[in-house]
Amino acid sequence: MLSCQKSSFSLDPDVHYLNCAYMSPLSKRVEEAGMAAVRGKRTPWEITPQDFFDTPERVRETFASLIEGKANDIALFPSVSYGIATAARNLHPKAGQNIVVLHEQFPSNVYTWMRLSEETGADVRTVYRPNGTVLSEVHEAWNQAILQAIDASTAVVAIPIVHWADGTRFDLEAIQHRCHRFGAALIVDGTQSIGALPFSVSALRPDALITAGYKWLFGPYSCALGWMGPRFAEGFPIEENWINRKGSEQFAGLVDYESDYQPGARRFDVGEKSNFILMPMLLAALQEVSQWTPEAVQEYTGRLVAPFEDRIREAGYQLAPASTRGAHLFGIRLAQGQSVAGVRQALSERNVSVSVRGNAIRIAPHVYNDEADMQALVDALESAAAA
Repeated sequence: MLSCQKSSFSLDPDVHYLNCAYMSPLSKRVEEAGMAAVRGKRTPWEITPQDFFDTPERVRETFASLIEGKANDIALFPSVSYGIATAARNLHPKAGQNIVVLHEQFPSNVYTWMRLSEETGADVRTVYRPNGTVLSEVHEAWNQAILQAIDASTAVVAIPIVHWADGTRFDLEAIQHRCHRFGAALIVDGTQSIGALPFSVSALRPDALITAGYKWLFGPYSCALGWMGPRFAEGFPIEENWINRKGSEQFAGLVDYESDYQPGARRFDVGEKSNFILMPMLLAALQEVSQWTPEAVQEYTGRLVAPFEDRIREAGYQLAPASTRGAHLFGIRLAQGQSVAGVRQALSERNVSVSVRGNAIRIAPHVYNDEADMQALVDALESAAAA
């Protein structure tokens, strides 16, 4: 059983940071990896051609293990939008087909599909969150609406594992089955779950999984990772750079231009993927998350939150059942007449850091949080409700 990892971080003891969905703090291990990498740039003559490849390959292998995939299928991106654009570059919907997205989905997984719609004549089909006050019923209705939106005209389904605003979990197994039935590509945004929620590409078999590195994977900003399935095996990258070409390890032969790409998803790697500061940090972060395991993170955050759930509801807030959301990310919705500004003020007074997304107060605990953090959160919510 995983214990609190607060000592692994350099957090301000006066701040209750329940906001990993916004951005994770750097652990001491990742911070040191970054400082060592910065120091290493003092002596560039010690950076060998092999160093351009070794750390990225270790990142690939570590991430692949985390999602039960293969290193050959992992691509290195600078952002989720880059990875989504890479997938879209290799999908070819036709006029009259549709691309399914969710209402209030994160923009990086919407704008690309809007552009593809404009270029191809395919329609963007948005599945809205159903109205209702019984959140378990809303959850079921939303999942059913997604399944109904996928039909014989669907070319692409672009969806997260959990909704970024309130943590609603989607039935990806049923969605994948529906996509497979109609031949639609399933593009999964794992940004708000990979690293904190168990996920297996081998079991689910999406067409692509794209995730940011700076949230639940605890890496630096400007790093993202993608698992690219068989649908993209012969795809084209969105940029042509030297390092994703076959034989690029041989620096002396780089002027012998090569038409073939590196094997597997390496063809999609961003230029300068070898980033000698960010890659060591990302590797250290992935290794640490792998040691914790997503299963243990879910168990820890669930154990942390459960004793406070009744108090949140008794204060008048709506909180979905644990079975419909992740323990690491959930939203609470205000009762009629409650003020978002009042809740924000109460949280600020107690140094509680969470996010407001849409009409939800988004709470995102992790292994560095403890009972005192949750107590401060609930005290603030109760104070705001009583005002």
